[in-house]
Amino acid sequence: MSIKKNKVYRRTRYVLYKETLVDFNEHFWAFVGSFIGLGTICYLHFETFSRYDLTLLIGSFGASCVLIYGAIGSPLAQPKNLFLGHLISAILGVTVFKLLGDYLWVAAPLAVSLSIIGMQMAKALHPPGGATALIAVTGGSSITNLGYTYVFSPVLTGVTILFIVALIFNNIPHKRQYPAKSFIRFHRLKRKK
Repeated sequence: MSIKKNKVYRRTRYVLYKETLVDFNEHFWAFVGSFIGLGTICYLHFETFSRYDLTLLIGSFGASCVLIYGAIGSPLAQPKNLFLGHLISAILGVTVFKLLGDYLWVAAPLAVSLSIIGMQMAKALHPPGGATALIAVTGGSSITNLGYTYVFSPVLTGVTILFIVALIFNNIPHKRQYPAKSFIRFHRLKRKK
């Protein structure tokens, strides 16, 4: 085995081993962050926004919580991916609904497929973005009546709340850092070029 292949093999083995370890500290902070982040959105949604018939809670935020609190080192969980993934998907989802809303059987898969392409082109893939696009099309009248307002609230507002909580709670313990160091270093190097 060549040196390069051996190095990749050892690194892969280490990552897989590390992922199987039970780290109670890691689980604790993932729980606290996700509970407070999504809890804040839920509180605002059910105690404030619902009085005015507004929406702040959408299902794709649950999947974003898994990434930004549970897999903080993942490239899919980094701030650029979180924000752009949701925003691109929301814009495309609303646009597709406005154009093809009468044909949901075409609009739903088209919104998700276009959001994947949009996120890939922006180099900001965030899997929950696909759900954000789907919700824009199939979310019922409370969502579809929002039109492009959907992009700002619930999507941008909710993502901002999740992000702020992630910055706070993912950086309390010394072993966790969000955004990931490799993400920060990569973007600094990219700017210098």
